[in-house]
Amino acid sequence: MSNQTSKTQRNLRGLVVSDKMTKTIVVRVDRTVLHQKYQKRYISSRRYKVHDEKMEAKVGDSVEFVECRPLSRDKRWRLVKVLKKAA
Repeated sequence: MSNQTSKTQRNLRGLVVSDKMTKTIVVRVDRTVLHQKYQKRYISSRRYKVHDEKMEAKVGDSVEFVECRPLSRDKRWRLVKVLKKAA
């Protein structure tokens, strides 16, 4: 039996909605949810503060980010790559 346990990192994709902070971007992640009673689909969204060391992501970019150790009071995510640049 191995001493180390393998942790699976959570990967998310979303749209950058703010880049006004230094080395931090705010990313909105949308997901489709099915209403339990009425069976109607609707979009639920959540915003994450993501660490962007090189300050490469801008508003409107599509990005991929991963969970990491706490970097500040509400920043627990790290930018992996910019998937699509804004027009």
